[in-house]
Amino acid sequence: MITARAPLRLPLGGGGTDLPSYYQRFGGFFVSAAVDKYVYVSVNRPAADALIRVKYSRSEEVQQPSEVQHDLVREALQELGLGGSLEIVSMADVPAGTGMGSSGSYLAALLTALHALKRDHQPVWALAEQACRIEIELAGHPVGKQDQYVAAWGGLNCYEIDTSGQVTVTPLRIPTYAFEDLERYSLLYYTGQTRASETILSQQRQDTENGNDAVIESLHRTKEMGWEIRHALEAGNLARFGNLLNQHWQNKKARSSQISNGHIDRIYELALQNGALGGKVLGAGGGGFLYLLVDERSNRPVRDAMAAEGLRLMPFTFDLEGAKVVLNL
Repeated sequence: MITARAPLRLPLGGGGTDLPSYYQRFGGFFVSAAVDKYVYVSVNRPAADALIRVKYSRSEEVQQPSEVQHDLVREALQELGLGGSLEIVSMADVPAGTGMGSSGSYLAALLTALHALKRDHQPVWALAEQACRIEIELAGHPVGKQDQYVAAWGGLNCYEIDTSGQVTVTPLRIPTYAFEDLERYSLLYYTGQTRASETILSQQRQDTENGNDAVIESLHRTKEMGWEIRHALEAGNLARFGNLLNQHWQNKKARSSQISNGHIDRIYELALQNGALGGKVLGAGGGGFLYLLVDERSNRPVRDAMAAEGLRLMPFTFDLEGAKVVLNL
């Protein structure tokens, strides 16, 4: 039995420019961090029969890879030429649909486990690209390249995508004291709402492909703020980063009425009133996790205000390892 894990991600700036509909025309740039919340995938070769069993929120039992209903598993098995006498089981630290890139993490963990099963080690860039190909091209999900790359690489990195889709990964050169403060004063709260990101992302893709000037200009500004966020973090200026986070969120909300709602707007404003430096809802928006940046003065007031609203804090640290095998028996 082999168990692999891949981290979930905390997008820090530039998200949305990693979608093909944007980067194929303009190039993309984003800054993202991997966190110590994971998707785990275990694979096993049962000896009793030649069936393929896949267990997630459902349970499947089929004879051929092409019969698997889980599209990421089906395409991964066919891509790697695997089938017969195979069991795949998954678990995750957070629910799906919460904006932390769980499908990309699932696929990165799955591919890591399957390659280990084949004794076919892949370099991290190849793993990330294979995950992108499977999810975007073969499974047809309306997603970008952020989730798969962060899950594969781990760490805090800057990702630049040229118009051909080639990704350049550069470590975020953040001072040690700023890294520690960023970890200490970053708060993640589950809003209690999940959402189907496909609806929001499909609309953004359609607006971009149709030349919606307002959406394209918003994404241009998002990319600019991604670069500004990189410079703020590398300068150790968390106050500036917090201000940019707030601008980033306001800019993103203007792209679609589906990205926020009255409940999210209310708790975000409450956080700002209690001194939060900035924040945003992760992923496509519409629910999931709310990320807030505080400082030493506002840390306790914001925590108390969010607790009074019944929001659950999810403590985390940054993951510096990326997708890896954690058990091989």
